[in-house]
Amino acid sequence: MTEAYTPPKVWTWDKENGGTFASTNRPIAGATHDKVLPVGKHPFQLYSLATPNGIKVTLMFEELLAAGFDAEYDAWLIRIGDGDQFGSGFVQLNPNSKIPALLDRSGDKPVRVFESGAILLHLAEKFGAFLGKPEDRPEMLSWLIWQMGSAPYLGGGFGHFYAYAPEPMEYPINRFAMEVKRQLDVLDRALADRRFITGEDYTIADMAIWPWYGGLVMGWQYDAAEFLDVKSYANVVRWAEEIWARPQAKRGRMVNRLRGEPSEQLWERHDASDFETRTQDKLKAAE
Repeated sequence: MTEAYTPPKVWTWDKENGGTFASTNRPIAGATHDKVLPVGKHPFQLYSLATPNGIKVTLMFEELLAAGFDAEYDAWLIRIGDGDQFGSGFVQLNPNSKIPALLDRSGDKPVRVFESGAILLHLAEKFGAFLGKPEDRPEMLSWLIWQMGSAPYLGGGFGHFYAYAPEPMEYPINRFAMEVKRQLDVLDRALADRRFITGEDYTIADMAIWPWYGGLVMGWQYDAAEFLDVKSYANVVRWAEEIWARPQAKRGRMVNRLRGEPSEQLWERHDASDFETRTQDKLKAAE
């Protein structure tokens, strides 16, 4: 930035603002086109993409299934780069046009749930799982909401300016790097004497935090681990690696994934066997 910027009296939308995802960003809500969402055979219909917010929910479903709950689900890919989130069917599920969105058909009447934290809490309460001890519930909820409020600084702040902006800009990168490192320090201090974020119990608070901050320290979030010196947050690294080692976490990261190794991309998930038979490497080999 070589020139000072003076904001106009009234801001107007410049469609040529540049940067990754610029074509899908706009200052208005609502559908841009008619598109009916597909519906599968299972009680839960998930429409998502393997961003950190999407991974929270697929991780939760895989954890529920591994624990023996009747939580079978269909996971449908929403390509946000193509604007699928602005289709009429998706907007009916989530008027905010963000992934993930869930249609719960397990009861007498279908119920929509949007916002990843709300979906985690809905499923945890429905199955009575991953909520932690009753006496720890306030602590668990505090960390769940902490993640919802803190991650925009990591994603929309640091991630945008570090990885997606049209060009590197020192001030916003420094500003948000400072905040993300503060957040990592918050987590590191909390995990100093706890196995998981609220104690010995693995809960939806861990599932919410891990795809964002665990992904950051594991090196698959913005490729910024070295820049942020994540190795210095030893407790966060230890916690992130423990969750990473869970088979459920591996499966959760694969669902609706568009990036990475083809063997780790399961664009749609309709059956547990899909992890062995319908990853992108298997589908391409069968062509």
